[in-house]
Amino acid sequence: MEQWWQAFVNGFLSGFGRSSPLVVPAAELLWILGGAAALCVVPVLWRFFGRFVTVVHELGHAFAGLATGMRVTGITLRMDQGGTTHGVGRGRAVWFGFWGYPAPAAVGAVLVWASAAGWGRTALSVSVIVLALVFLFIRNLAGVLILAGSIIAVAAIVAAVPADLQGHLTLAVGLALVMGAARDWWNLVSVHTRRRRELASSDAFILSRKTGVPSAVWLFAFAAVIALAGVASWAVLTGSLRTVGA
Repeated sequence: MEQWWQAFVNGFLSGFGRSSPLVVPAAELLWILGGAAALCVVPVLWRFFGRFVTVVHELGHAFAGLATGMRVTGITLRMDQGGTTHGVGRGRAVWFGFWGYPAPAAVGAVLVWASAAGWGRTALSVSVIVLALVFLFIRNLAGVLILAGSIIAVAAIVAAVPADLQGHLTLAVGLALVMGAARDWWNLVSVHTRRRRELASSDAFILSRKTGVPSAVWLFAFAAVIALAGVASWAVLTGSLRTVGA
C-alpha cells in the first residue's frame, strides 16, 4: 500500500508539466477510437463509464451555477446513472440548467486537446483534484461510492500506467466522454418521444418550463454543443495530433 501511495504521489507531482505532443500511428489511433467506443457501447462497460459521464454532467451544472453567482448546495448521484445538482442564489438558472448534457462533450474535447498538446498527464492530475473537491458537495451514499470509484480509476492511471501511455489514455477518455455525451443526448430524446412518463426529469423540459422556449429548441442546442465538441476533437485528431503510418 505504501509503495502504491508513493507511486501515486510521484506520478501526481510529475504530472504538472508538459510532455512531448503525442505521435500516434494510424493503426494505434483506430484502437484508441475502438476502446473509447467500447466504453459507450458495451453494456457492462457503459454501466460503469456511464456513471462517470453523469459525474461530469452534474459538474457542468455546478460550475455553470458557480460562474453566475449561485451557491451549489449539494449533488446527488444514483446508480441508474441519474443525478441532481442543487443550487440557490441569484445566478442565471437557465445557464445553470443548460450545462449538463453538453458538459461531458466539452470536457472530452478539452482532454483530447490536452493529450495531443502534451498536457495529458497534467489533465489527469488536475482531474484528481477536481473530483476530490466534489466530495464536499455529495449528499448521498451512492454518490460517495460513484465518486470514489471515479477517483480510484483516475488515480490508478496516475500511479500504475507508464508516463508515456498516460497521454494515450487521456485521449481515449476524452473521446469516450464526447461519445458518451452523444449517447446520453439520444437517451434524452427518447424521453421526449417514447418515455414521456420520465419527462419531468428532463433538463430540456425543465428549461422549457422556466423560459417558455420549446423543449425541442433546447434539445437542438444541446446537440449543437455536443456536435461542436465532436468536430473540435476530430480537428485535433487530424491536425494538432500528429499521426504516422498508414
